[in-house]
Amino acid sequence: MSATVPAVASTKEKLLRARAAAAKLALFSSQRKNELLAAIAEAIESQAEKILEANRQDLEHSGLEGAMRDRLLLTPSRIRDIATAVREVTGLPDPIGQPLAEWTKSNGLRIRKVRVPLGVVGIIYESRPNVTVDTAVLALKAGNAIVLRGGRESALSNQALVQSMTAVAGVPPGAIELLDSATRQSVRDLIKARGLVDVIIPRGGAGLIRFVTENSSVPVIETGAGNCHIFVDCSADLEMADSIVLNAKTQRPSVCNAAEKLLVHERIAADYIPRIVNKLMEAGVEVRGDGKTRTLAAGLPVVAANQQDWHEEYLRLCMAIAIVSGVDQAIAHINKYSTGHSDSIVTADEAHARRFLRGVDSAAVYWNASTRFTDGGEFGFGAEMGISTQKLHCRGPFALAELTSSKYEIIGAGQTRS
Repeated sequence: MSATVPAVASTKEKLLRARAAAAKLALFSSQRKNELLAAIAEAIESQAEKILEANRQDLEHSGLEGAMRDRLLLTPSRIRDIATAVREVTGLPDPIGQPLAEWTKSNGLRIRKVRVPLGVVGIIYESRPNVTVDTAVLALKAGNAIVLRGGRESALSNQALVQSMTAVAGVPPGAIELLDSATRQSVRDLIKARGLVDVIIPRGGAGLIRFVTENSSVPVIETGAGNCHIFVDCSADLEMADSIVLNAKTQRPSVCNAAEKLLVHERIAADYIPRIVNKLMEAGVEVRGDGKTRTLAAGLPVVAANQQDWHEEYLRLCMAIAIVSGVDQAIAHINKYSTGHSDSIVTADEAHARRFLRGVDSAAVYWNASTRFTDGGEFGFGAEMGISTQKLHCRGPFALAELTSSKYEIIGAGQTRS
């Protein structure tokens, strides 16, 4: 007699399991959640060989190259980093039950506003398998169930990671659900699951985010797209500027907080443009520029930037350069073309810096630092769901506190309203 092959659960069945798990997780104590996360970190490390083999198969069939391949790649070091991030989340304060406000009315009613879980969180993302773990453990710590829909290029890696986490004793069935990534139907099912899913988080390129925001009937928190800028002001320390520009562009060009555009004050452009273009090209960066930049970089192969370049998130070793008249034009340029993610000014002039910090309408605005620091771990949050580039519910690194809503607890002694 042949063995019966278990049926694969449908998206709706997985969402129903997640809804049931969310009700259980909301009641878990901080100690119980921390014990689960500690066990998950150990499970990921103990299953490293299995996870790496799955990732090797994904890489073999992905067809990706360069920075995009790097986003998919797992290594023993990256597995250790993932486990370390889980342990960092374990050590963070539990936001659930935290009082946000508390007061007593003249009639004796005591009113408390407290943090509560969101419920079921759906996340749609591309390539990066570390997101599978980061988002799952943040959701669990905040008492939420999570439904993961990764990209098809990372399907086996995500499956291995989810199996490692859900095999941990005490993780409720449905707490971490992974949807099929073979077709886009699971995305459509997820974003139409109003009533089963409380919020959708698209994390990836502009096309993915646009599709989800335009088609979802579930509330959406946008994350991911990062057309980030650095403005080198006339008073900048040029060695500092070199270091910041090169770090922000080349340290990991495939991520959303990498700088894509460089603005240079016209007063220093004649000296700084040839200098920084040479250094970028030595680092393997393709440089594009406006007319003034190309003139000042005469003899260097700077490609003419077109209108689309100022909008584009390259996610590779490419950077476009424009010359501006000063801080006000830099602010105007950034607010016109950026995605509202992360932008930086390099300057010794505090007045210019303060003007830039207040005037640039982005989630993270820097003075004399690389945009690469816009990250939940770097901000001390342990991990993140992504970087929110919208203004409602949350903005910037989307971590534990942002995975909560609130409710009011009102305690009386028999009061009635007249």
